[in-house]
Amino acid sequence: MSAEPLLSLKNIRVTFGGVRALKGVSFEVNPGEVHCLAGENGCGKSTLIKVITGVYTPEEGAELIFDGKPIAAMTPTLAQSLGIQVIWQDLALFGEMSVAENIGFQLAVNARYGLIDKRAIEEAAKKALARLGVSLDIHQPLKELPIAQRQIVAIARALVGEARLVFMDEPTASLTQSEADYLIDIVRTLSASGVAVVFVSHRLAEVLEISHRITVLRDGALVGVYPVEGMTQSRVTELMTGRNFDSNVIAADHDDAPVVLSVRNLTRHGEFTNVSFDLRRGETLGITGLLGAGRTELALTLFGMRKPHSGEILLEGQKVNFGSNRDAISAGIAYLSEDRLSLGLNQPQSIADNLVMASLNRLLSGGLISPSRKASVVSHWISELGVKIGLPEDPIRTLSGGNQQRVAIAKWLAIGPKILILDAPTVGVDVGARAGIFEIVRKLAAEGLSIILISDEPPEVYFNADRVIHMVEGRFQAVYDPRHTSLHTLEAAVYA
Repeated sequence: MSAEPLLSLKNIRVTFGGVRALKGVSFEVNPGEVHCLAGENGCGKSTLIKVITGVYTPEEGAELIFDGKPIAAMTPTLAQSLGIQVIWQDLALFGEMSVAENIGFQLAVNARYGLIDKRAIEEAAKKALARLGVSLDIHQPLKELPIAQRQIVAIARALVGEARLVFMDEPTASLTQSEADYLIDIVRTLSASGVAVVFVSHRLAEVLEISHRITVLRDGALVGVYPVEGMTQSRVTELMTGRNFDSNVIAADHDDAPVVLSVRNLTRHGEFTNVSFDLRRGETLGITGLLGAGRTELALTLFGMRKPHSGEILLEGQKVNFGSNRDAISAGIAYLSEDRLSLGLNQPQSIADNLVMASLNRLLSGGLISPSRKASVVSHWISELGVKIGLPEDPIRTLSGGNQQRVAIAKWLAIGPKILILDAPTVGVDVGARAGIFEIVRKLAAEGLSIILISDEPPEVYFNADRVIHMVEGRFQAVYDPRHTSLHTLEAAVYA
């Protein structure tokens, strides 16, 4: 790699409404380097990327140099012309358009007189894919591709824009391990061709695998820049949060506890088949497996959102047939959706309104919602779960991902459930907030709540559940006791 940085920033300060988002941050990337930008949600990563791409203008005194040349005022157009590209987590692709049209989109936008050269677009797409060593049907509609291949299309589009520096925001968040490994190989190909890649990810194992250096931000300030050699996940976590988290198996024996939920030969065609298990009081049952294993479909069926085709569900020994999720809620089953933003919470509404959304019937007095009861419930759960807020009346979207998730959990705890189903509860939540969420889970289980913990990340269920069920293509493959098996064994089974 060149000794001269491709990108160099110094003294980057950005303030929003009196809140300092970046506090004199310095950052640099070398040509062909894979550089990790690490930090908890809200630490300033996205703000820094938007400064680099010209979306935000830093305060006076900032210095930005690209390829040895000072940039007085970065703009999105200038950034693109310099070869700075960002692949955001939502990819910003067009499902109805073909692979070629998505890859060559900028060529179409820049076409003179609106005359689009379809052949040129297809040739550009072929060259970009060939550079990545990938073969895709360029005429196939993008919506027909799995998410991993859409990621590749987004990368190929960046190459058509003559990318020299590519930012990847959580590129593996929705991928299986094998898909993530494939994407990492693509990143290595980019790096070998001289393209610098800045990798933003909460999956620290892959960060250590792919990166040359790591820049850590915390609360808008630079913690430091570190070589990957000798770095560990626990050390990166400590640098990001300023705290040390222990990973210990917490599994315990609940054989003497009463059975709260029994599932017998539950089947929903095309989604899961002959699923059977018992869940006992105070037990945390982990369910893991690759995306598409049927985990969420099973959870939605237990929650009354979908009807099983055969089998039975027994709650405290009594057979139940839920006609809707309202029936499940009345029976004491709560479900925290994996899609917090669109299904778990109402973003424009207040923190307080979101928190009491599922328990309004408990707040009634004379047919109307009692303001004092509402305030009491909100105050109790915000305190109980340690939610960091300004005012209860503030919109929920003003909170960090971790605090939003705590409110989403509180929403269900307010109904007084017997069973809490947590479906991928740490998606989009940083490492420090994850630890806090699992502390809450352990406390709830210790108080007697029965919990089903669903995650596609084996370490989450291994370290936070009493038993772990491995689900494959709609069937329960095996049951693991973390006290008597290793994480390596579980991961090897899941990623086989």
